[in-house]
Amino acid sequence: MRMLLAAAVAAALLAPAAAFADYYVYCANNRIEVDGRDPNQMRIARGSGVCQMGPKFGFLSSAQDFARNNFGGAGRPCSCR
Repeated sequence: MRMLLAAAVAAALLAPAAAFADYYVYCANNRIEVDGRDPNQMRIARGSGVCQMGPKFGFLSSAQDFARNNFGGAGRPCSCR
């Protein structure tokens, strides 16, 4: 019974972290990238050659689908002009 209770508490604590994840599609250094960093963090990490290519997504798969459907997918060439 204690193990079941401990598992339920652990699941409850871990679930909100996954629910609040945000993902973005960027053009970073002339390549499409899907990343969990917000635009400010991405600019700090990658410099001025970064632009956001779409809205914020709640799921990684949604951001990857958007990148694939609109830009050919992660790793494809892009430009921030």
